[in-house]
Amino acid sequence: MTDSPASDSSPFDHQASGSTASDGSTSARPASGDTPARVPAIDQDPRIGEVLLSEEEIAERIREIGERISADYEGEAPLLICVLRGAYVFLTDLARAVNLPVEIDFIAVSSYGSSTRTSGVVRLVKDLDVDLHGRHVILVEDIVDTGLTLRYLRRSLEARNPASLEVCALLARESADIESLGVRYVGFRIPGDFVIGYGLDIAERYRNLRYIALYEPDAT
Repeated sequence: MTDSPASDSSPFDHQASGSTASDGSTSARPASGDTPARVPAIDQDPRIGEVLLSEEEIAERIREIGERISADYEGEAPLLICVLRGAYVFLTDLARAVNLPVEIDFIAVSSYGSSTRTSGVVRLVKDLDVDLHGRHVILVEDIVDTGLTLRYLRRSLEARNPASLEVCALLARESADIESLGVRYVGFRIPGDFVIGYGLDIAERYRNLRYIALYEPDAT
């Protein structure tokens, strides 16, 4: 999942008027009759649909992947590269499940914007801070869909001459060809529905859900 520009305004923005103290300073207060909009609790949002993966299912699968990585990279200190922003929750839990010294860096690309459909164009938003030359690198993705973003990232990272480069994805669409894309570690295969939660968003919402659910845009 990818990122969208922050809005210039907030639902909490409201017109304020000021009162002047004896020292000449001004204190802001809401204008008469103007009440800030209240945001409902996230679990009351009707657009959160069926839960596909529970918090417990995700945690157990990450534990299993962590054990595999620990065995596969025994004696090494792999570099985990998190693809922002969708994979940040997965990366945090995965790193703690790996029983090896690991280093972490971050890269950010954009192809979705605020939409549920990819634009077809990948744009680099943030590059890495570390040198990959001679390093054992694991690229940590939230979801593999069309493979557009992953192919772009593989080309970019392989050009930097790492000792090895593998991909670990929490989710992969059932339609995704993970073999040709070179995805070594996959948490779950899921259908083509748009999903939210556990780091995955729509217009920057729902990342903080503890589970992964279907997104129901027409629900009210």
